[in-house]
Amino acid sequence: MAIKLEPDIKERVKRLALARKRSPHWLMREGIRQYVEREEKREALRQDAFKAWSDYQATGLHVTQDEAEDWLAKLEAGKDEEPPECHV
Repeated sequence: MAIKLEPDIKERVKRLALARKRSPHWLMREGIRQYVEREEKREALRQDAFKAWSDYQATGLHVTQDEAEDWLAKLEAGKDEEPPECHV
């Protein structure tokens, strides 16, 4: 696989690699690795949201914003609290 970079970007990568005491190759591989990991997480979140929306449309089960905020506040306070029950 090859990547063609614009000359200005190529030069910036070289300068950054020098500053980080890494090779331009390492820097580009690391950048691509981080991008792919971030985008995989974003896609998983999007799929989870789509599934949750589909489940809600099919069942009507939900928790209110107040119920969710109350539960999250308890978790933040260090309490081991079960999530609120879903209801119609």
